[in-house]
Amino acid sequence: MNNLGKLSFCLLPSAFCLGMAAAVAQSYPSRPVRIIVPQSPGASTDITARLVAQGLNEAFKQPVIVDNRPGSSGIAGTELVARATPDGYTLMVVASSFSINPALGRKLPYDSVRDFTTVTQLSKFPNMLAAHPSAPVKTLQDVIALARAKPGQLNYASAGVATGTHMTVELLKFMTGIDLLHVPYKGGGPAMTAAIGGQTQLVVGTSVGMLTHVRAGKLRAIAVTSAHRSAAAPDIPTFAESGVPGYEHEPWNGMFAPAGIPKAVLAKVNAEVARILRSPEVKKIFERDAADVVGSTPEQFGAVLKAEIEKWTKVAKAAGIKAE
Repeated sequence: MNNLGKLSFCLLPSAFCLGMAAAVAQSYPSRPVRIIVPQSPGASTDITARLVAQGLNEAFKQPVIVDNRPGSSGIAGTELVARATPDGYTLMVVASSFSINPALGRKLPYDSVRDFTTVTQLSKFPNMLAAHPSAPVKTLQDVIALARAKPGQLNYASAGVATGTHMTVELLKFMTGIDLLHVPYKGGGPAMTAAIGGQTQLVVGTSVGMLTHVRAGKLRAIAVTSAHRSAAAPDIPTFAESGVPGYEHEPWNGMFAPAGIPKAVLAKVNAEVARILRSPEVKKIFERDAADVVGSTPEQFGAVLKAEIEKWTKVAKAAGIKAE
């Protein structure tokens, strides 16, 4: 066999694989697609999943069904996806608590990196630290100074132990060395109610959930956790601007698939979801909720996930936070 013949023979497997991949992508999907959401209907993650599902339904010409699987901190629904056939017909939309769970020493029935493929980061949004109007703090520097002068006496409400709102302050404590008293509640709503009623001095919540109360004068905004000021509240400074350089925490919603999904199918889902997120209608909905659309590549989202797990592992270890 001459050199040209040998080269042609060597290229045959690659050409065959490329052809097969193209065929798989072209035929996908040929039946309904299910998006698992390990949270209750009505949660922000569920709303995001339903927006994406509606767009995919139109693009794929196949039913795209949102399947809510709440309970056990989202672990049961997430495990279902980890064990699913990696063919693109089972996807998952989760919140950034997905990156906190493995940092808590909890024995999970899956590996948060190895058993999943990142599809795309859908959105991100800042948390906000706010104070009851009677609290003797107006800025983040006031909070830090008072916490240093009276360690453990300044308290804050969160949505519960190891939630994103709790970790918002634990990251602040980790970076500044201050001591604040954590008062966990069973959800963001009860935490907000407690702070408005003056039962706690500070509270952490999502910006969209806090802004109504801030504008009504029931709470005083201190700072937002994002790297840049929120377009919904440009007058509120970031933690970094307020004297904690490098501080950044933006909770997110993201899409995953079981590990091993064909690359051609992954690329097709990623492209369609990115297109949906770029639509003016969807962007307007996100902006209304003080969130930014992202639509990253699988590789970009994978890097975010690994960095988040590493960060929260350090914070949880320093604070002695473990799964309840």
